[in-house]
Amino acid sequence: MQDGQFEGVCFTNGYFRLVKAPGGFGIRFFPPREGGEGIRISDVLDYLNRFGVDYDANQIKKYIAEKTDAVCFLGRGDCPVCDESYLLEIGDDQMEAVARFYPPSETGRRITFEEFFRDLRYRNIVSGVQMSVLQDHFQSGGIYCTDLVVARGKEPRHGYDAKIKYHFNTDVHVKPTMREDGSVDFFHLNVINHCRKGELLAEIIPEDPGEPGTNILGRRVAPRTVKRAVLKFGRNIELSPDKMSIYSKVNGHVVLVGDKVFVSDVYEVENVDISTGNIEFEGSVQVNGNVASNFVVRANGNVIINGVVEGAHIIAGGNIIIARGMNGMGKGTLEAAGDIVAKFIENATATAGGYVNTESILHSQVSAQTEITVTGKRGFITGGHVQAGNRITVKNLGSGLGASTVVEVGVSPEVKAKYVQLQKEVAETVKLIKSTQPILISYGEKKARGVRFTEEQLKYVKDAARLIESKREEVEEKSREMNELQSIIGMQRKAAVVVQGSAYPGTTIIIGDVSMMLQSNYQYCRFEKVEGDVKMLPM
Repeated sequence: MQDGQFEGVCFTNGYFRLVKAPGGFGIRFFPPREGGEGIRISDVLDYLNRFGVDYDANQIKKYIAEKTDAVCFLGRGDCPVCDESYLLEIGDDQMEAVARFYPPSETGRRITFEEFFRDLRYRNIVSGVQMSVLQDHFQSGGIYCTDLVVARGKEPRHGYDAKIKYHFNTDVHVKPTMREDGSVDFFHLNVINHCRKGELLAEIIPEDPGEPGTNILGRRVAPRTVKRAVLKFGRNIELSPDKMSIYSKVNGHVVLVGDKVFVSDVYEVENVDISTGNIEFEGSVQVNGNVASNFVVRANGNVIINGVVEGAHIIAGGNIIIARGMNGMGKGTLEAAGDIVAKFIENATATAGGYVNTESILHSQVSAQTEITVTGKRGFITGGHVQAGNRITVKNLGSGLGASTVVEVGVSPEVKAKYVQLQKEVAETVKLIKSTQPILISYGEKKARGVRFTEEQLKYVKDAARLIESKREEVEEKSREMNELQSIIGMQRKAAVVVQGSAYPGTTIIIGDVSMMLQSNYQYCRFEKVEGDVKMLPM
């Protein structure tokens, strides 16, 4: 048997061995080959400590550094009898066991496959034993000072959550088109999803539960928990017998509000006035004429008005479209969960969950979650307070007569506060999960040793497991909400006011937490927050 090999099998990693030496014994170091790992000084010192062999640490470090087949003399007398040994580590998740073998001394013996296999069984390692790896070691001269995966569990195959596939357009944010003469076409918006009786509206793509795995102790490893889906819907919709699909029961209009599907015949009237009274409708409402002052139109879907709105109140779960505009008379309001499109908005209050598109805003309070566009032939904002989360685009801003006009873009304080609060809640929940996990780890270790538990102890462990699962779901839900808020914040970091014509003195521009009052006339420019101040930049 030559130095550097046993029974003719060469090693890749560096290793060491206690050998006889003139006048006593020492330790021989064999450097790595073929790019293998060098000898670890910690391996050598731990090995000598285990067998009670005295040594000079500095001298050993010197010999290892020289990387030669050298013998470091350790002492006089016979060479210690040290049989082949190993260290065995089991991963915290009990999915892998790693053995690191050390060669016998020149006077020692190798352990057998049977001895090592009995030790695996003693440690309850019964699944995923890597026989080919063990054969490579025991049927050769040995593979030493190398981490060998001697047992590997079968990982579970994780499935996926159920999904709902909608068979209609769920993106109702459709902007009006511009005509060649610069005016806006408010009539052909194609925002209605028409459906026919018996038409498939939505179906559930079933969840995949995945497949369980097995750890090296032979225990089942469950895949990640998946979520089921439930179809939510209003009237005029039929659920299939297997509850996996929904169909329209009427010819009408389908809209998705939140996660609920609504189908309705569009409620159509000529005018909203004393002849109709207030209107409340689950679907969409179409008014072919005008809406008189003080009346209310409320719809879960869209509200489409082909005439003029006076000092009325319009509330929509979808979009509000007013072909000839609104004169609010100082009391009229528009509230849309989606977008607002109107010829003009005058002396009114308007709030949109999406964007606002109009040809003029006069002495009004207007806010939009995303952007406000005021263009077309007139394209002016004069007086009032106009707010948008991301961008305001206007042709003419303010008034040459000095009307007090305020425009504001940027992240709202409510969005920032909500994001910070969610961060704090997630951190506290993660801390609770980490403080509870040791209970399950201790239970698993004791169960592996055969410890029996009382009913009260088992209930305590089950309650801890349920708590961890519920808190993990809570963290996932809040993390998704944080990601949505982060997207809004990220989009609003580039908030701007874009002026395609003139901006007049006396106008106040607010971006985030800073503001600027215009002292002179500006043209064809944009205003952004730069280095903590509102700055005018060229288009």
